[in-house]
Amino acid sequence: MSDPTGLIVAAVVLTAATAFGLLRARRDGRLRGGERSDALRLSSGELGAALGERATLVQFSTALCATCPGTRRLLAGVAAETPGVRHVEIDAETRLDLVRRAEVMRTPTVLVLDRAGRVVRRASGAPSRADVVSAVESATAG
Repeated sequence: MSDPTGLIVAAVVLTAATAFGLLRARRDGRLRGGERSDALRLSSGELGAALGERATLVQFSTALCATCPGTRRLLAGVAAETPGVRHVEIDAETRLDLVRRAEVMRTPTVLVLDRAGRVVRRASGAPSRADVVSAVESATAG
């Protein structure tokens, strides 16, 4: 009889990989509260652009990011359609200081700032239009 250890190890690895993939797919692109960044506040000087009068959509991108162009179009569109909302794109490769401060782990990362520059929502991955609109509404409600 052969040793089943290899088969057991393969089954455990496949189960763990599947669980990780499902978890990541569930969280990818979701705009969540800024729990890790509750104290994070970004100024217009740090962003290199003025904050929006009501909210600012900050996108961290890199040159090799496949979903960044689509996210750029989405955020720019929402900003253009919503008075007082501005879209600012940050090149993560040249702004490592801001990447570290904002705890950006992948691109695109989207931060939704209120009028004072406080992070109220964040997403790792490309968010949906509905999530962005909802986050802007919650940022401007206060």
